[in-house]
Amino acid sequence: MPVLVTADIPGQTTAGYDGLLAALCDALRQSKGFIAHFAMPAASGWTCMELWETQQDANEFFARHVHPILPPGIKPRRSFTPLHSLVQPPAGVAAEVAAE
Repeated sequence: MPVLVTADIPGQTTAGYDGLLAALCDALRQSKGFIAHFAMPAASGWTCMELWETQQDANEFFARHVHPILPPGIKPRRSFTPLHSLVQPPAGVAAEVAAE
């Protein structure tokens, strides 16, 4: 079942987020079960959301790639919402939109 992962990250800055994304982007795109990532500044720091095929896939990525490189004092509060449905464009369409 697909899952929405929401990470509220108090104290995170735009520069800190951009640095983590640059370090993680390639691994994220190649990870089993990864569907999408989006993020935005929040009143307390930063909010990231991801779509994954399963919560287990999301947890494995976080444990292997994210947790080891988190800066001191940055502790994401993660929550999981099982999705009832997920509609995606055909594979070629998503790649074309990302390239624009």
